Amino acid sequence: MSESVLRIGLVLPDVMGTYGDGGNALILRQRARMCGIEAEIVEITLDDDVPDSLDVYTLGGAEDFAQRLATRHLTEHPGMQRAAQAGRPVLAICAAIQVLGHWYETAAGEKVDGIGMFDLTTSPGPARAIGELVTDPLVAGLSQPLSGFENHRGITVLGSDAQPLAKVRHGVGNGTPEKVEGIVQGSVIGTYMHGPLLARNPELADHLLKRALGVEELAPLNLPEVDQLRKERLAAAR
Repeated sequence: MSESVLRIGLVLPDVMGTYGDGGNALILRQRARMCGIEAEIVEITLDDDVPDSLDVYTLGGAEDFAQRLATRHLTEHPGMQRAAQAGRPVLAICAAIQVLGHWYETAAGEKVDGIGMFDLTTSPGPARAIGELVTDPLVAGLSQPLSGFENHRGITVLGSDAQPLAKVRHGVGNGTPEKVEGIVQGSVIGTYMHGPLLARNPELADHLLKRALGVEELAPLNLPEVDQLRKERLAAAR
C-alpha cells in the first residue's frame, strides 16, 4: 500500500463514466475507511499519464467512440498494465472489458484493437441484453451470488489464459453457450454488471480491497441497509 494510504485509481471517468461505474471507486474508499484504513481516489483523465503506483484500479462503461479514446490513451500510457503485471487488482466494467481485450467488433462490423490485457474477443450479438443479471461466482474467496444490471450487445469469448468470473443464473452475461459471465485473468476482473457493481456486492468489494492491501481478512462491517439492498436486487431478478 502506498505511503500508508490506499490509493484507488478511477481510470478515465471523463470517457469511461457513462453508467455511474465511478461509484465502484467510492465504495472501495468508503469500505476501506470504515475498516480504519485511510484511502483516497486518484482520478486519471485523458489529460493525465496513468501511474503504475496505485493500489487498485477501476474502469467503467462507455460508448464506441469513448472506447476508442480510452484504448488509445491506455496504449500510450501503460501504467495500469504494468501495475496489473505486478499483481495490483483491476476492475473493468462492461465496455472496459472490450477495451482490455485483443479486439472488439463494432455494430458496423469494424474490428478495433484493444490493449491485450484480457485474452478475449468481443463481437456484437443479435440482440441487446438489458436487465438484471445474477450469477454464481467461480472464483476462490467469493461465495455469495453476484448481481448487477447489464446493458450491452457484446458476445465475449474467452481464450485459454482467461477464466469466467461466474456462472449465469439469470440474464445473459458473456452471451456464449457456456452461460458464463465476466472474466478473471491474474489480478484483473471484468464483468458486464453495472449497479454500481461493488455497492451491490460487498463481498467482491472486500475481495479487491484485500488484494490491494495484501491482507487475508478485513474487519467485518455490520451494514443491514446493504444486506437489504442485496435482498431487493436479487429478488428483482426472479
